[in-house]
Amino acid sequence: MSQKEGTKEGALETLTHDAQEVMTEVVSAAFQLRTYRLLRKILLGFIFVSVANVLFAYFFYTPKMYRINRENRELVVQYRILQDRLRAAQRKVDEIRHRDEQVYRSLFSVDPAQSDAPSREIVNSPRYEELAADNYAPLMIETWQQVDQLTSTLYDESRSFDELQTLARNKEQMSAAIPAIWPIDRSKLHNNHIGAFNPRRMHPILRRIAPHNGVDFGCDRGTPVYATGDAVVEVALASGYNGGFGLQILLNHEFGYKTRYAHLSKVLVHQGDSVVRGQKIGEVGSTGRSTAPHLHYEVLHRGIPVNPINYFNRNMTNEEYERLMQTMRDTNFE
Repeated sequence: MSQKEGTKEGALETLTHDAQEVMTEVVSAAFQLRTYRLLRKILLGFIFVSVANVLFAYFFYTPKMYRINRENRELVVQYRILQDRLRAAQRKVDEIRHRDEQVYRSLFSVDPAQSDAPSREIVNSPRYEELAADNYAPLMIETWQQVDQLTSTLYDESRSFDELQTLARNKEQMSAAIPAIWPIDRSKLHNNHIGAFNPRRMHPILRRIAPHNGVDFGCDRGTPVYATGDAVVEVALASGYNGGFGLQILLNHEFGYKTRYAHLSKVLVHQGDSVVRGQKIGEVGSTGRSTAPHLHYEVLHRGIPVNPINYFNRNMTNEEYERLMQTMRDTNFE
């Protein structure tokens, strides 16, 4: 083979190789182009489907949304039914409370039970704040407030009936213990002069508003003072100023009742003594912050001063009681 023929063959091989590379590149470019177009179509299709789905969901309910809305409507109906049942239960409990206060407690001559859960605490409970951001917050909060109110009322009534059960077991003892008579002989009063129970009384000595948590009986020094119910002497102070009360006696009648006898001239009992209704325990005086002889008499129920006159009507007619209430007035004894 001549040199010229060899050169031609080499050129031919080179040309063939270049053609193959060009063909490969052309095929590769075409494949990439088809792939790009396919991916573009898929992406555009996905975007179109997504937008269509959003628009459809905005203007039309999907089966899932229909189901969710149906469940929400059913929950609202159930809440409304629950509220109706709670209101019916609350009315029943209120009827029981009314009988408790107006019938049962009247039989035992005791004051209405004190609630441990005021309504304002239920209404302003911080745990309702968790529900505030929900679309159905007003409905849920109102329902839970009804539940809490009913629970509170039931708790108070349970405590009240526990107390009444105790009173029923100890009725005879309680009847003798609760303050129920006058602490002095009514005939010893000066012109039937009784100083009124007044939480907003102008104090005649201090010259400022100061509660008068008892009643004052104007009478002579040395007038006998009697225990108004069976009790144990809790305090018997036979000397000293004692916060303005002077010589005083505090009796514990149990069942939540205590009585105070202040401004005495003599104390005839000692701490820890047991006394019975009608027993002489002291004598009227004018000790402590006092301007004239008188007996300051208090009745406390569960630590709260109550009007003692409400406990005198056991041995008074309604007419006598009304006349007494009309004649009572503030006094300048203390």
